Amino acid sequence: MSRPLDWDSDGRDWPHREASRFVAAGSLTWHVQEMGSGPALVLLHGTGAATHSWRHLMPLLAQHNRVIAMDLPGHGFTRGRPAGGLTLPGMAAAVATLLQKLEVQPERLIGHSAGAAIALRMVRDGFAVPEVIGLNAALSPFPGFFAPLFQGLARALVLNPLVPRLFAASARTSGDTGRLLVRSTGSNIDAEGVRSYAMLLGNALHCRGALEMMAGWDLAGLQRDLPKVMAQVRLIHGAKDAAVPVGSVEQAVKLMPQATLEVLAGLGHLAHEERADLVAEAMAAAAAVHA
Repeated sequence: MSRPLDWDSDGRDWPHREASRFVAAGSLTWHVQEMGSGPALVLLHGTGAATHSWRHLMPLLAQHNRVIAMDLPGHGFTRGRPAGGLTLPGMAAAVATLLQKLEVQPERLIGHSAGAAIALRMVRDGFAVPEVIGLNAALSPFPGFFAPLFQGLARALVLNPLVPRLFAASARTSGDTGRLLVRSTGSNIDAEGVRSYAMLLGNALHCRGALEMMAGWDLAGLQRDLPKVMAQVRLIHGAKDAAVPVGSVEQAVKLMPQATLEVLAGLGHLAHEERADLVAEAMAAAAAVHA
């Protein structure tokens, strides 16, 4: 489908639909979910995902916190385009604008995969937050000559309007979303999660947003800035992550002055969707150590 996702039809069974609302901020209309009360936590999903990614972790965190999640620009049910495009600085600035509109000053930014990179870019660009938590954080560029090759391929795919449509058509007809997720992430997730990913990946505009985000991603620039990140950074990583090797995160930890890493055995790139309880426990334990 080349039309935007429709909240009334495509979103009728969306996880935690009752927690959803739509907020105009900047040049976008954001799909936002919120639950709980207390210190504010902001959740940033990864490339190709949406708020459904937090369906298990969000209620656990909301027991003692006000938790806010959103579909990032180009993803899910959020509409519009940031002034800086779907680049890392553009996404970071757009999220900061949304939080300003919501009058939220979070205690923690919690990002999964590329969402962790957005959180750290926000900090380097002046957004004040005491702590960043990265779940299976994607912080390192592809090595050597593979970086421009990958970005060049992503740009070529974005420029060809048929590619997102063909990708979406394949996702809709193959029925292989679950196996694709296992191969690409090393994670086995529940049926609700597979259905949500299948619906998202079956939409050409969502696929285009994910491809455009990858095409404009400058992780090399972020990595150069990691030594200047003064916030407390805690990284939690699945040992079986097939998308982001643990070694790349170990390198990133060494670059940041106040960073720690915990590796969770038996979990993949979608660790927070596989075992939200274990991820929440790791977050709470690390918070107690640093309190």
